[in-house]
Amino acid sequence: MSPSLYDDPKFFNGYAQLGRSKHGLADAPEWPAVAEVLPSLKDAEVLDLGCGYGWFCREARKRGAKRVLGIDVSQKMLDRASEMTRDDAIQYEQGDLEEVVLEQDAYDLIYCSLVLHYIVDFAKLAEKIQSALKPGGYFNFTIEHPLYTAPKGSHWISVDEEHKIWPLDDYLLEGERRTNWIVEGVVKQHRALATYVNTLVEAGLGVRKLVEWWPKPEQVEAMPFLIASFTRPVRSSA
Repeated sequence: MSPSLYDDPKFFNGYAQLGRSKHGLADAPEWPAVAEVLPSLKDAEVLDLGCGYGWFCREARKRGAKRVLGIDVSQKMLDRASEMTRDDAIQYEQGDLEEVVLEQDAYDLIYCSLVLHYIVDFAKLAEKIQSALKPGGYFNFTIEHPLYTAPKGSHWISVDEEHKIWPLDDYLLEGERRTNWIVEGVVKQHRALATYVNTLVEAGLGVRKLVEWWPKPEQVEAMPFLIASFTRPVRSSA
């Protein structure tokens, strides 16, 4: 299993100071838009890939999920999630999403928040997700918007006191990006929007909803997100 950035003490302690770490989904500015595209979770079997502190696992139970499994590569994150959870219907497991083995035809919803831009072999994971969903099940995820991950080493540039621009280059040059976030040299994977969509479609999933969420002027510290919902089609027996 690959070592996790989130188990690095400096990174983990810095991550713990973020608003979404302290207050959960209530302090995630994109959450209302994410919640709008969630399917009904009443009596649902739910899998959270990259569950972190388990905020969505607990939210899924509030929304009526019957059973929730959270998987994360970071033992420190899982320890924190366990400390914050008092619910026998929620389980946490350590697993590297590059190598994880998922139960087939098992889940009504697979949820993945701000993780896929760390995954190197996205096509392999997409196939696993498709087979782990029940027919008619949903795969909902959020990522940093590809417009945000594209530039190599770019940052906001101030035009004047009121306006900033985000320089965009290398959008179609996919691959590794290094950025400074909490610590220096965080490695992420940039992919174009079409690559995300086509990879999931080729794995056998259908597009249900795409939302390009952009922060409001007062949310200047927030980054833009892509919020997406795909579904595993129900095949006709005819």
